[in-house]
Amino acid sequence: MALVRWSQQHDLPTFPSDVLTMQREINRMFDSFFRSGWIEDTGLAPVSWSPATDVVENETGYAVKVELPGMKKEDVKITMQDGLLTIRGEKKQQKEGKEDGYQRIERSYGAFQRCFALPKAVDASKIDASFKDGILTVTLPRSEAATPTTIEVKAR
Repeated sequence: MALVRWSQQHDLPTFPSDVLTMQREINRMFDSFFRSGWIEDTGLAPVSWSPATDVVENETGYAVKVELPGMKKEDVKITMQDGLLTIRGEKKQQKEGKEDGYQRIERSYGAFQRCFALPKAVDASKIDASFKDGILTVTLPRSEAATPTTIEVKAR
């Protein structure tokens, strides 16, 4: 049996920091592209947007909460068809009376549409929507048939 002198170069290869830095940069580019629709985030080009949404299940049903800052309830339309809840609207850019020399615009404007497939357990006739402080809340109660019932076991 031959003795081999240990050398760090023979260990498992580790990624140099340059490769990891390049990987992070590629991930950032893809994240930026799919988030905003533009490869470079210059802040000068219009971007499509999709409002942040939470879907919560509770004991009575479901709640969909959508962040719509700067919008009014008249700017939002909610429809329900074939088990699909659709929330759409448009956030319009507010123009100032005079041209300000904008250097960067980060707030998003434009039309959006979010669709949610609802479980069969939702009672579509009792869906309710409210709008307060820029948060749209759509309440989706469970149907009576979908509510679990307790069956008593009888001893014989």
